[in-house]
Amino acid sequence: MITIGINPVVFCLGSLEVRWYGVMVVLAIVAIIFIALHEARRVGISEEHIYNVGLWAIIGGVVVSRLVHVIDKWDYYLAHPGQIIGFAGLAIYGAVIGALLAILIYSWVKKLSFWQLGDIAAPGAILGQAIGRIGCTINGCCYGLPASLPWAVVYTHPASYALLGVPLHPTQIYHLLWDLVVFAIIWRLRTRLKPKGSLFLLWLALYAVGDLGIRFAREGEPFLFGMQQAQLIGIIMLLVTVPWLIIRMRRASVETPATESLSEVSQPEQNQED
Repeated sequence: MITIGINPVVFCLGSLEVRWYGVMVVLAIVAIIFIALHEARRVGISEEHIYNVGLWAIIGGVVVSRLVHVIDKWDYYLAHPGQIIGFAGLAIYGAVIGALLAILIYSWVKKLSFWQLGDIAAPGAILGQAIGRIGCTINGCCYGLPASLPWAVVYTHPASYALLGVPLHPTQIYHLLWDLVVFAIIWRLRTRLKPKGSLFLLWLALYAVGDLGIRFAREGEPFLFGMQQAQLIGIIMLLVTVPWLIIRMRRASVETPATESLSEVSQPEQNQED
């Protein structure tokens, strides 16, 4: 068994608690922007757009993340309406959806390619998710079901959100490891996948696969058909992203040989004219 007794609270400013989770969220945002700037320079996108769309994505991610969390815990917030506005609970899929909506709106307003912005954001986004899971591990949130495995974790600090003194699946670490695997795949393929948007769709699909499976070992309330809300969102995401990715890549593979054939035909004609 692994014992986690770290205080999730870094320090307090009066009644305000600064938790390790919040620190990791800030570090995740920094990592996302840093990698997005690197990718933007590589493809020739202005850094100004990255800072602007980053701000939009943060606002959209927080708002929709909170909204999805409130819907998921509606019975609780119906009884405690004064707590609806706050940051005590955020849903990861809400953050992803909110950020994507913000990028979509920004790309439409600025007449930029949404697919290209999505590809730029993908590597940093999944690394940011991995960093955020470090905060989840210390915080004790997103904890797993009781388990008797050698690598089960036991939380002992009273400020933790997890069940205290009970061996649990370390689902936060499962998420962390899967996010790092996806990051490695995304980073290696970022210059190879065609057309634009393929990297973005691959990120969403791979993340959804891992999240869907891990949640079977994670504490959560059934939402529909005995499945958690996030699992249903993950299934919908897979049903959309996987066919879309396959169709787009097949079209690109058909168009590329056609373009090359036209170039080969035009080249001899040009030589004859010379």
